[in-house]
Amino acid sequence: MVPFSFCSRVMHLVEGRALYWPGEEALLVADLHLEKGSFFARHGQMLPPYDSRETLERLARAIRLTGARRVIALGDNFHDSRGEERMEPFAAGMLSALTRSVDWTWITGNHDPRMEALAGGALAQELELGGIRLRHKAIKGSPDPEISGHFHPKLTVLARGRRISRACGVLATGMGSGWAGDGGEDGADSCGRLILPAFGALTGGMSASDPAILAAMQPAGRIDAIVPAAGRLVQYPLWRAAA
Repeated sequence: MVPFSFCSRVMHLVEGRALYWPGEEALLVADLHLEKGSFFARHGQMLPPYDSRETLERLARAIRLTGARRVIALGDNFHDSRGEERMEPFAAGMLSALTRSVDWTWITGNHDPRMEALAGGALAQELELGGIRLRHKAIKGSPDPEISGHFHPKLTVLARGRRISRACGVLATGMGSGWAGDGGEDGADSCGRLILPAFGALTGGMSASDPAILAAMQPAGRIDAIVPAAGRLVQYPLWRAAA
């Protein structure tokens, strides 16, 4: 786990894809896209039907590693709102066991706006926790500190002549003196808005510097991709406001 400060709260990136908030004993994950394989199979594209098992195994491991007492899934939990009904018994049993083991909240997303939480847990469109707004998709111009998902950001870098792509978070800071969560002119306290990487096994990604991501994070003084490396948080500049 890699610690960092977000809005003066200690947070940890867990295996590069989940966020653990010790002060709330909460594990945050985005874009599980459970049952994506079965969705594509129904439309003629035969993918291996075990993506839900792999995603839930990852999630169970993150819960054990952090000791989280609460899980908040930030939308696109299933690849579609009928995904819960398609889960094979083994995966459904895994999910039910997880939702019974911790306090679980599903925030609905654009892929699963009508999910029913058949395996347990509570449903919400968004949630406020410790003064930070938790939602599926970042809202441009939001006046609140915010953690979201939706975009599946990834970072591609050139290292020793090789292109390496990794899932990453996107952090916007320095929101301006009139912003409710601003901690200084340069946003040095890392308070702003954060987009989590996609957690699911079959989730792709879009460039962290894509204009859609940069636009959703405005206003901002700067926007960085964040990834864990060698036990520390590395920030790659994506955008900075003109001086």
